[in-house]
Parts: sequence; structure tokens; C-alpha cells
Amino acid sequence: MNILVIGGGGREHALVWKIAQSPLVGRIFVAPGNGGIGDLATCTTLNSSDHDAVVDFCITENIGLVVVGPEGPLVDGLVDRLEAENITAFGPTAAAAQLEGSKGFTKDLCAKYNIPTAAYGRFSDAAKARNFANKMGAPIVIKADGLAAGKGVIIAETMAEAHSAIEDILGGQFGGAGAELVVEEFLTGEEASFFALCDGETILPLATAQDHKQVGEGDVGPNTGGMGAYSPAPVMTDEMTSRTIEEIILPTMRGMKADGHPFKGIFFAGLMITDKGPELIEYNVRFGDPECQVLMMRMKSDIVPALIACAKGRVDKVEMDWHDKAALTVVMAAKGYPGSYDKNTEVRNLDQASQDENMMIFHAGTKKEAGKIYAIGGRVLNVTAMGNGVAEAKDLAYSTVDRIDWPEGFCRRDIGWRAVKRER
Repeated sequence: MNILVIGGGGREHALVWKIAQSPLVGRIFVAPGNGGIGDLATCTTLNSSDHDAVVDFCITENIGLVVVGPEGPLVDGLVDRLEAENITAFGPTAAAAQLEGSKGFTKDLCAKYNIPTAAYGRFSDAAKARNFANKMGAPIVIKADGLAAGKGVIIAETMAEAHSAIEDILGGQFGGAGAELVVEEFLTGEEASFFALCDGETILPLATAQDHKQVGEGDVGPNTGGMGAYSPAPVMTDEMTSRTIEEIILPTMRGMKADGHPFKGIFFAGLMITDKGPELIEYNVRFGDPECQVLMMRMKSDIVPALIACAKGRVDKVEMDWHDKAALTVVMAAKGYPGSYDKNTEVRNLDQASQDENMMIFHAGTKKEAGKIYAIGGRVLNVTAMGNGVAEAKDLAYSTVDRIDWPEGFCRRDIGWRAVKRER
């Protein structure tokens, strides 16, 4: 079958790389793709916001499956439109995508179905939000309600920072995403990510991962879309995984169905492992980025039957096998990210850097012109490696980073530090 993948980041490069290994696949198209995907698929200028154009493209190119990578088109209802035209699509409907599209929606769902999460309040009035924050005390978490490209969460260490974050968000820092905000209790523990495919009735647990959101080493500085990740996450023991499924994932699936918007796609649960056990920080309704990159490296099975089963309600018929090895990815970003940064800088020596069979460089914010690769985004490359443990994968990833010639880029040098510390 022919497959269309929507998106152009590192997540989509990893998905295309994995999809391309399937014997079920004919041609792969990507919209818009990036500088690295072109070796595996045909990049198109198709605008995913133009649902009519996407439908026409699927009919013209005989597309058997559409895989929607980013959250924006999901929240915007692309899957609804494709399903209305009987085009098989992987991802939730707009109503189900509210799990990511509105943090307040998810918090209310947790409250209704007793899913463990931090205490919270929803506000569109700054004075009421400040009063609530004052009662909770610092540190405290302030979140823009809507989609903010992974940057709409502020961990305020002082009440002054909390008040400033409230004013900034409601004042338009994140546009329409900040028309409402959530003020949330600060949870103490270790973060982890858990992934499960869902067809609305059944789940298929995948794997665990841990990412590094903050830009600075030692997990300091502003939040980003993610500076690196590794899988599996050692903090997710068999007991924690079982509890996450029973206390968080299954109640969410049943609650979404009971409320009239059954969820089909991937549950990406951002967790805090606290003294009480797993608590939900937030849901994403698509593969994580950069978590997807380490999951695809570790996935032994053909991903295509699993994606189709998700869309068609047959997840109970699918099993997934995984490499026992660990995978780790280091994000190389443009200097200045997550603030302002230069674009159109050349990245050299990529082919020579990635000669190892346990190594993949997934592109994110790149373009290819006249055989050369240029950085055009904030997060530019995902240098991804597998090893017998996180420490071995880390060493291979960083040795590859050091062979890449890109003076205008930077990366954190401590990705995986918690897991490496445990291994030692």
C-alpha cells in the first residue's frame, strides 16, 4: 500500500524510517518532510491544513493509510475529514485530541474518573488565577491551556514568577493557546513517558522513555520541545508500568468512550513517579518528539500492521517485539534555541558521522539544497544510538555528535544521566 505521513520533524523521519522497513509498503509520501527524509520517501508541498487538498492527494496517489505525526492537524480535525471520506488514518478525532489540545479538558477528565494527577484550577481571569496560586504556594506550575509547541509550561519557583507567568500567558504570550490557563500543584518525583496504542476499546502497551525538556545541562533553564531522550526508562518498573495502565491509561480510555469521544491513536502519557506512585502530568495524542526516535530504534516488529489495527479497531490482534538494548537520542539545536536563532547554516559531515549500524541521524529542522544540508529550525538533528545499556548508547551517540561539523549548533552533554547513574 501507499502511505502518506503528515509532518516534517524528527518524529516523522523516525516513523518514515520504520514504515519503510515494512514489506506491506509501496510508496511513502511525506508532507512536508525535511532534508533527511527524501532518501526514504517522496516529499511534497501538500498543506495539511487544507483538508480538501489532502483528500484529493490521497485519492490521486491511492493512499491506503495516512499517519498524522504532529498534534496540530489532529486537533484541527484532519482525521475526522479523512474518515468521512473512508480514508484510513492513524490518529484521534478532533474531539479525542482535546486530551492534548486542552490541558483543562484533561484535568477535568482526571477529576471525573479519579485518575491520579496534580491538584489544579482553570482560569481565564488573572486575579482569580493569582489568588489560587497564592493559596497553593510556590513552587507551582502554570500552563497555557492550548497547544504551545511544548513551551507553554512554566515551573515558577517563586510567587513573583507565578504571577508574571499568569500575566504573560493571559496577556497573549502564546496567542490563542493562552486564552485560558491551568494553575497546578508542583509534583515531586521523577518524570517518565509511557506509550500505548488504542483503538477505542483495547490498548496495546508499547514502551517507556524519559526525555529532557529543559535546555540546560542538569535539567535547568526554559522548557523546550525536548533536548534528548532514552528508552527504556529505568524508573518504570514492572509495578509502575502495571499501575500506570490500570490507574491512568485504562480509565482514560473508558472515560473518553463514556463521554462520547472514543480515543483511537497513541496515548503518550507524561508521568511523574511520586512517593504515591504514577501521576499524570499531561497527555499527548501523538508519538513524542524526541521519544519516537528511541522507540522506533528499539521496535523489532513491523509498525504498519499496528497503525492499521489502531485505525480499524483490531489492536487486540497485534503483538509487538522490542530489542532488549537501550536507545538514546541527542538533539542538536541551533544556538539560541529556544529563543531566537540563525537559519540557513550548513551542516556538514553527516554521512561520515553515521557509519555505525547501531546509529541513525534523524533530521528535524533541515532542508536539502544542491546536495547540501541546511539548518532551518530550532531543533535540527536527532543523533540516535542503540547499546547494551544507556551508557553505551550515550557514548555512541556523543561520539557521532562530535563528528558532525556544525559550529552554529549545540547540544546538552548529559542526556540519560539518571539512567547512567543507575547503571553505575
